[in-house]
Amino acid sequence: MATYYTEDHEWISVEGDAGKVGITKYAAEQLGDVVFVETPDVGKTVKKGDDMAVVESVKAASDVYAPVSGEVTEANAALADAPETVNESPEGDGWFCVIKLSDTGELDGLMDEAAYTAFCKGL
Repeated sequence: MATYYTEDHEWISVEGDAGKVGITKYAAEQLGDVVFVETPDVGKTVKKGDDMAVVESVKAASDVYAPVSGEVTEANAALADAPETVNESPEGDGWFCVIKLSDTGELDGLMDEAAYTAFCKGL
């Protein structure tokens, strides 16, 4: 399993042709206390860079963008009742959805953990 990161602070953990997607710890800290999450519908087709989910905090509402193109095969329904999970475990239980990748080549444009850490230090 490999994890990749976007400049918009999403992560995708890929195994085979599917990837679990969420926002990074950095993004969760910037948002503050998350009070609402809208995950994408199962069966929805997304294109890399499209907005696919919404996360609202006491500070702001933010779109979550698809790190890759593909079809949403699973959504984290538990976030509807426990949006704070995004703050408690942004890169664990606070995941948003699973996407079946339509083009694994799109992963080449994403950062690995070391590159993402360096990117965040520059912000």
